[in-house]
Amino acid sequence: MKDIPFTIASFENFLKEKKLMASKCNRCNALWLPPRPICIECNSDELEWVELNGKGKLVAFTVIGVGPIPMIEAGYDRDNPYCAGIVEVEEGPRISAQIMGVDVAHPENIKIGTNLTADFVERGSWHFVEELAKERKTYLAFRV
Repeated sequence: MKDIPFTIASFENFLKEKKLMASKCNRCNALWLPPRPICIECNSDELEWVELNGKGKLVAFTVIGVGPIPMIEAGYDRDNPYCAGIVEVEEGPRISAQIMGVDVAHPENIKIGTNLTADFVERGSWHFVEELAKERKTYLAFRV
């Protein structure tokens, strides 16, 4: 895994494999999620990939009715909103992701500190390339 670059493309490839991966600095032990090629704590480039256990807690959230195109294509809109949040994983870093399994119709019932588990959601849309093909992408989400 040492030859895999610390890029968002690499991170997304791990998501396809249902793995939540971070970069860990070998000098100061800082963890970065999403991964980065240089540690911003000590400026080291001595990093390695580490797999996280996928457990965390909700630290912030919002309910969204008008989202970006991938969420609109997935069927979310004003009549079908979704929850996006910041999750602090057990290992320490925080990351934004869709929060699934919460009652978006009653956001007052969504609680900070809720235990969550990583989920890997596949979505896709039709594209014409050489022939009609379904392009699939795996997104990180967390579930109650």
